[in-house]
Amino acid sequence: SDHPGSFSLLSNFESNSSFDEYQRAFTDIKKRIDCGDCYQVNLTQSFTTKGDGDPLDAYLRLRRATTAPFSAYLNWDSGALLSLSPERFLRLVDEAVLTQPIKGTRPRGSTKEADAQLAQDLLASEKDRAENLMIVDLLRNDLGRVCQIGSIEVKQLFNVESFSNVHHMVSDVSGTLKAERDALDLLESCYPGGSITGAPKLSAMTIIQRLEQHPRRAYCGTVFYLDSLGNFDSSITIRSLLWEANELTCWAGGGIVADSNCVEEYQECFDKINNIFSVLQD
Repeated sequence: SDHPGSFSLLSNFESNSSFDEYQRAFTDIKKRIDCGDCYQVNLTQSFTTKGDGDPLDAYLRLRRATTAPFSAYLNWDSGALLSLSPERFLRLVDEAVLTQPIKGTRPRGSTKEADAQLAQDLLASEKDRAENLMIVDLLRNDLGRVCQIGSIEVKQLFNVESFSNVHHMVSDVSGTLKAERDALDLLESCYPGGSITGAPKLSAMTIIQRLEQHPRRAYCGTVFYLDSLGNFDSSITIRSLLWEANELTCWAGGGIVADSNCVEEYQECFDKINNIFSVLQD
């Protein structure tokens, strides 16, 4: 029908991994970084709850409550994807390519002053800048395989953007696609996104595969459109929920680097999705 029925949660979201399990994976990643196997690994955890009703209602409520320029709702016979993504993956207009990785997060403050201070902390953070720069370099490399030589530019570095529940650090990397390449070549060269894997990408993905207890499914993938002229825009499916068999699952994570703190990284997962929990629990 055109009008969705209502949706309600039957229980609270629960993490599918304990702090101890998260800490074990975190410590393992730190060892891999110390050994020189990688510089950054995106470690995530999943949260599950039981629900009842129409997932479209849940999505529309989340849309109203969230600043998420790359939102998408997809449904199929046995389930649905509710994506409230703040992150662009790749855009192609004519031959102009743009990618906008997010790396670096702070929660919003409860007062105007506290909020401004948190945004300022993020902007000034050496750790977050270093993390962001690693992913910018990785994406320059990914784009370099399909873009014209000399065309890749970092238009904006370490820009702080404020969303309904968090401040994010965003950078813009652009290039000009080679004449013989198209949107799907671009996607193939860059997928999966550097911001949700780590650096170097293949090494980080191997570590993630070994350490994360639950598959990411549609999380950290992409939702895109491709038009008849070959123009293309796509998201990274973060802040996204999967509805299947009356269960709602969402994921959250962050980049682990040499000087990351386990308790802070664990908390960052909750900062990113507390907004989703509170909207659906109302």
